[in-house]
Amino acid sequence: MGVITLRVNGVELAVPAGSSVLTATRQAGAQVPVLCHLDGLNPIAACRLCLVEIEGSQKLQPACSTEASEGMVVKTDSDQLQHLRRMAVELLFSEGNHVCAFCVASGACELQNVAVAVGMDHSRFPYQYPHRPVDASHHLFSIDHNRCILCSRCVRVCDEIEGAHVWDVANRGGESRIVAGLNQPWGEVESCTSCGKCVDVCPTGAIFHKEDTTAEKHPHAERAQRLRQAREQHQWHHP
Repeated sequence: MGVITLRVNGVELAVPAGSSVLTATRQAGAQVPVLCHLDGLNPIAACRLCLVEIEGSQKLQPACSTEASEGMVVKTDSDQLQHLRRMAVELLFSEGNHVCAFCVASGACELQNVAVAVGMDHSRFPYQYPHRPVDASHHLFSIDHNRCILCSRCVRVCDEIEGAHVWDVANRGGESRIVAGLNQPWGEVESCTSCGKCVDVCPTGAIFHKEDTTAEKHPHAERAQRLRQAREQHQWHHP
């Protein structure tokens, strides 16, 4: 595999050919926020928090799904990018019901952490107060659509890692939501293996163990990458 060189925020570095811009920014020590991206899952560039400026491009590019190229010059911390990231987080809070004090993931929530990182202490946009259901039909887990940010991590981990494809995204625009099976109660979907991978990778308190209460959820998002690597390298470790 070849190596390419590029500059990120003035730092020159070398990365393996085929690496994403996000990989390069991390190697350069840049703090680029992500929510939909998760190592081990295919990138979809849905949350738009990882947008970066690339010299010679008139458009901002998502770092997670843009391949790094020789001689590329990347900037991750301009005033424009900081403004857009904060606005994106504010919109996520305004269109959902994210009340941290009553959430199972408070203190271990990626949305909460990103809000702090971008300096968001309130939303300038009017709250939508959507009427969203809570599905507690599964015997182990529940999904609270009020806390869902449509990152689709659950969809991808169930499809790409577990191979069950229980989850999908239905509808469009403001009516979009995660559905189980053929828009069934989660507990009625026979293809669900109850593996809990969707709980592990959910960045908020949307999908959680039923026994979890306020601030008790602790996701294990790194498991997706470990499982993918184990499958690709045929290296399985048993306890």
